[in-house]
Amino acid sequence: MTTTRERALEAAVDLVGTQGIRSLTHARVDLQAGLPRGSTSNHFRTRAALLSGVATHIAEQETRDMGALASQSFDDLDGFIDLFTDVIELLTGPYAVRTRARYTLFLEAASDPDLFAPMHAQREGMAAWSLSLLTGLGARHPEVANRAFMAFGDGIILHRLSVDPDAPVRPSVAVAVRGCLE
Repeated sequence: MTTTRERALEAAVDLVGTQGIRSLTHARVDLQAGLPRGSTSNHFRTRAALLSGVATHIAEQETRDMGALASQSFDDLDGFIDLFTDVIELLTGPYAVRTRARYTLFLEAASDPDLFAPMHAQREGMAAWSLSLLTGLGARHPEVANRAFMAFGDGIILHRLSVDPDAPVRPSVAVAVRGCLE
């Protein structure tokens, strides 16, 4: 059963991901979630607390959802390419609203390190995972390759979220991965 707090967080993610950061108010979250007025503020007394709750919620949801993919094994370079293609397609397809909310919060967090902490920790986990995979595939300069690969991932995600939602993913991932291994 979904709690009032979870309903408020899901509604907040939906608001930020579809209408931007300015849409995030306690009253609008209550309305979006179908909660009685004041419900969101019972859990998040200030806007800063609400922003922090949303950031933590997004990081937890992404860690859960991407964790299932991260546990998959692959035997070769094509399997690695397929895995990252799946991640990008999920983040820009079924989870696009949440991904937009995450990027919106990244920009908001530029002036608030506390807000960025849960998302930063989640991203560091993703970076460590991709570094271990690139190293295992024989990247000559794995640290540099990983920074480039993470930047590529952000770029294609932003491109699909903002410019071309149907842009093919796998061919670009293949080029990026092969480039990172050289």
